Amino acid sequence: MAANAHASAAGHSHGGHHHDHHEHDLPFWRKYIFSIDHKVIGVQYTVTALVFLFFGFSLMMAMRWQLAYPGQPIPIIGKFLSTAIADNGVLSGDGYNAFGAMHGTIMVFLAIVPLGVGGFGNYVLPLQIGAPDMAFPRLNMASYWVYLPGGIIMLASFFMKGGAAANGWTSYAPLSVIAINGQTVWLLGMVFLITSSLLGSVNFIVTTVQLRAKGLSFMRLPFFVWAQLVTSFLLLLAFPPLEAAAVMQLMDRVAGTSFFMPEGLVVSGVVQNQIAGGGSPLLWQHLFWFLAHPEVYVLILPALGIVSEVIANNTRKPLWGYRSLVYSALFLGFMSFIVWAHHMFMTGMGTTLSTFFQATTMIISVPSVVILTCLILSLYGAAIRFTVPMLFALAFLPMFAIGGLTGLPLGLTASDIHLHDTYYVIGHFHYVVAPGTIFAMFAGIYYWFPKVTGRRMNEFLGKLHFWPSFLFMNVVFMPMFFQGMAGLLRRQYDQTEQLHGSLAHGLTTMSSWGAWMLGLAQLPFIINFFWSIVAGKKVGANPWEATTLEWAAPSPPPHGNFEAVPVVHCGPYEYSVPGKKTDYCPQHVALEA
Repeated sequence: MAANAHASAAGHSHGGHHHDHHEHDLPFWRKYIFSIDHKVIGVQYTVTALVFLFFGFSLMMAMRWQLAYPGQPIPIIGKFLSTAIADNGVLSGDGYNAFGAMHGTIMVFLAIVPLGVGGFGNYVLPLQIGAPDMAFPRLNMASYWVYLPGGIIMLASFFMKGGAAANGWTSYAPLSVIAINGQTVWLLGMVFLITSSLLGSVNFIVTTVQLRAKGLSFMRLPFFVWAQLVTSFLLLLAFPPLEAAAVMQLMDRVAGTSFFMPEGLVVSGVVQNQIAGGGSPLLWQHLFWFLAHPEVYVLILPALGIVSEVIANNTRKPLWGYRSLVYSALFLGFMSFIVWAHHMFMTGMGTTLSTFFQATTMIISVPSVVILTCLILSLYGAAIRFTVPMLFALAFLPMFAIGGLTGLPLGLTASDIHLHDTYYVIGHFHYVVAPGTIFAMFAGIYYWFPKVTGRRMNEFLGKLHFWPSFLFMNVVFMPMFFQGMAGLLRRQYDQTEQLHGSLAHGLTTMSSWGAWMLGLAQLPFIINFFWSIVAGKKVGANPWEATTLEWAAPSPPPHGNFEAVPVVHCGPYEYSVPGKKTDYCPQHVALEA
């Protein structure tokens, strides 16, 4: 069935010169703006997400100035900030809260998920399964054009009276219900972003199931495709509760309902009888975390997929334990739906319930460890090529391990009581997402850049990007574990107001300088990215001598992707096969050839 569907779709897209001419005849706005080509949409997602990533990072750098030098004007950009955010260049308390809320929102929902799924998934997945495009190209286009307005709406809230939402990326009720108008815009933006993810995830699932090339059975899929497939199911099943919750909170704010507002709520000495009654703030937390914990795996699974591809290619070996990787990813996806309440141990849930979620949290660490172990064992005995993508992939492994292992104490009820809401939590989460996931994204950009542009990124600038990033990423986040264990709470505008905050201030300043140096370390990447588009070394279809199907297409691939419909003859990682002249055997080449 998959092969027939593929043949039909391929026939449509490989319809010879007529179709190519049709593509060339398209006006600019149809070809590059409202395009239905998965590659163009993938590039649109990637570039947009990188812009949001940079903006979200900039918000954090401004916050780090306030933390390191409380009450002092922010250099350079301080004088340009509005009075709702800063007073004479000094970041205000409200501005700090708004920056914190929007930093988390932008990094998770506007940058990393769209980059990992919308960018890499859109561009690479159809190529890796030998498909001419996504199953629903117009739905694909709609997904991007719902995502972009959602992001613009989010950023536009900075220009509203009172500023952007300032209730954290979690938007906990009842604070978020009685907050300024920026929160209404935040909720509206979230509805757009979630809708975009739902449209995309349906498309990914149908494409993977229906448009695989002939011979490409499920156990011949590259692990990247498996990671995207499981991620799509997570998005499809976990996001609707949050979308429903966002609409309910929107109704609480604008229509006078009370889904999340409890009886007897008192704000600043005033009883909120007019807007409160009968609702439950905990209901919001349950609905939010039912999405937000699987969301962690939405972030990390595409990263694991990218790292797997890069490691297999640069070790010139098959991935160790391919089937274990696949089954672990499937189990991880399933378990991610029954661990959400470990974020809520402090809400007063009973011992039985907290013990259940403690147990499921420990269980979900098993498949994560299996995946990490498989990737590490894949390195054993390999003649590793230390290319730039491989450096980022190698750095990902210990960074993700630190992030994962430091999460275990937070999953245990006894230790979570002490560490909850401290900087330890920030350190743990960011080791998973920043030096973890973002390093994997960089590995992917350097790895597939030649496929997208036909040119290779500069190796020297790439290493100049990697080494300082690796160093300063740890300078930013490692001190947070010690700050957290010292009891330093997060979400504080001025940590020096408490004695233990003052005592840990040296680590705070060190962390801030690490963040600014990390920002500088991205300059070689930005220069390399744009310079290589026009002046990078030209390459052929398969510059990395890789085995998966995307490298069977020309670089960059034409509309329809392949010059001939590929047929798959073997697994995805046939490297160093005994008796072969070369150390790799592409999937579309018969082993006996």
